Amino acid sequence: MSDLAAIELADVACTFISRDSPKGRYTAVADVTLRVGAGEFVSVVGPTGCGKSTLLNVAAGLLEPSRGSVKVFGEPLVGLNRRAGYMFQTESLMPWRSALDNVCAGLEFRGVPTPEAREQAADWLRRVGLGGFGDRFPHQLSGGMRKRTALAQTLILDPDIVLMDEPFSALDIQTRQLMENELLELWSARRKAVLFITHDLDEAISLSDRVVVMSAGPASHPIGEFVIDLPRPRDVAEIRSIPRFARLHADIWAVLKEEVLRGYAQQQLAG
Repeated sequence: MSDLAAIELADVACTFISRDSPKGRYTAVADVTLRVGAGEFVSVVGPTGCGKSTLLNVAAGLLEPSRGSVKVFGEPLVGLNRRAGYMFQTESLMPWRSALDNVCAGLEFRGVPTPEAREQAADWLRRVGLGGFGDRFPHQLSGGMRKRTALAQTLILDPDIVLMDEPFSALDIQTRQLMENELLELWSARRKAVLFITHDLDEAISLSDRVVVMSAGPASHPIGEFVIDLPRPRDVAEIRSIPRFARLHADIWAVLKEEVLRGYAQQQLAG
């Protein structure tokens, strides 16, 4: 792993205008310093509303922080992060295009000739287990198939950084574990930097090199960081049965539990 950080957030804060806040402003995150090394898989966990997706949008260049700095491979981030691919919680498939055409769209937008783009798209569909489904439209695919298509759509562009915002949260547990294993297999082959947002602590531990815990908002900030020293390669179902996984889960939950309860109490008051 390179010593140069793929993503480096330093003292980042994001404040928004809000009619619901007594001061007319709401600070989602504050004093956030976060580093993702080249080739490192880092997950961020925290209570609902703690600003996890805000941080991902900052890393993507979709949101400029109110304070602090963002660097990508040592260079200040200006505008969109061109070295990152973003996989959203809801897949961004175009319903009027087939799976193959959805996957090759990004290459075509970059000027890659259509025959070459379609050839690469067909290869990526095979990699995610959808080699025979390129002609299907999104409404003809199951939820897991759509997620596989979205994963191929992101990775075909060969980004140096992959940003993932709870990409598997809507899937049933069996499909989710299959997708997690597929993601690990693809990641192991190319070792891109991954910043992964999830509410699922089991998922975070199973996938990651490090897990960062965020406090409840407002002004959410990192309150814990844990190295996940589980052996690789991993099967996400099997790894959860080993004693070290249980100890890591207990250690992280000891930090996270109070914040989850605090975040829940705040939501009840707001409701």
